Amino acid sequence: MVLAYSDIFTTNYKKVLLMNDDEPTPPLMQRVLDNPFILLFFGVAVPAVLYLIWGIMEIISIPIAS
Repeated sequence: MVLAYSDIFTTNYKKVLLMNDDEPTPPLMQRVLDNPFILLFFGVAVPAVLYLIWGIMEIISIPIAS
């Protein structure tokens, strides 16, 4: 990475030093699968939503007493 003399003084110094144009960012799905907190959220949220939908379907299917 080549820094021009004017870059250091015209832009934020930390931004210039932290820029890395050599490595591309990983794809979205890889970032999701690498984050354990997102996986924990989906592991709790998906079954909760599915069981909620299943419960509502079961309640709707109960015949009305006469």
